[in-house]
Amino acid sequence: MQTPICQVGTQPTINPNGMKGNPAVTSEPIFVLVPMFSTDNDQNPNDAISCANVVEGTTCGPALGSTLISLFGALPEAFKATPSVYTQCPEPGSAPGTCTMHASRLDLGPVLVALGYVQPPVSNIFVPTPNHSHVLINADINLPAIWWQVVPVLVLDQSDWPTADGKSGITSLAGIQAALKAGTAVEAPSNFFLFFSSQVMAGHKM
Repeated sequence: MQTPICQVGTQPTINPNGMKGNPAVTSEPIFVLVPMFSTDNDQNPNDAISCANVVEGTTCGPALGSTLISLFGALPEAFKATPSVYTQCPEPGSAPGTCTMHASRLDLGPVLVALGYVQPPVSNIFVPTPNHSHVLINADINLPAIWWQVVPVLVLDQSDWPTADGKSGITSLAGIQAALKAGTAVEAPSNFFLFFSSQVMAGHKM
């Protein structure tokens, strides 16, 4: 049985509905905010998401921690077993590296080469699904179930990270665009999609 590869840094030319062309045109985006900063300059590779229940061939545990520290200077909150910032995924009480209807691992190879963190040629660099949160554009807040293209946004500055109450940080497309312009975030394409409906939930902020 083949295992699909969800790659960050790869733009497909067709979406799950069979529509050809740039998914930025043919599909609605779900922006996935990934905290690629460390709040405490974490230098302990053992703080990384463990290897418990991960797919074989995934870099995890101390090996993941050491690799990320060497690339980014510290262990990002995105890949900590216990992040110090609020994230929507994993869901409360769920294991790190998990989230409903999400892939269990990602391939960061293409985006790490594109950003200059890893030298070419591109090879698979499988990691657990990072801790993350989501942002939709306002026009998409109430929609029936459709296929959405996942658009990763690597957030590099802690001050841009959204709080649990949604009162500060990146909580909108305008916020994403401002961070991209300021150089405190990086947007990357991806070849993976999610199928779900969207609606406003009472009392839900972020």
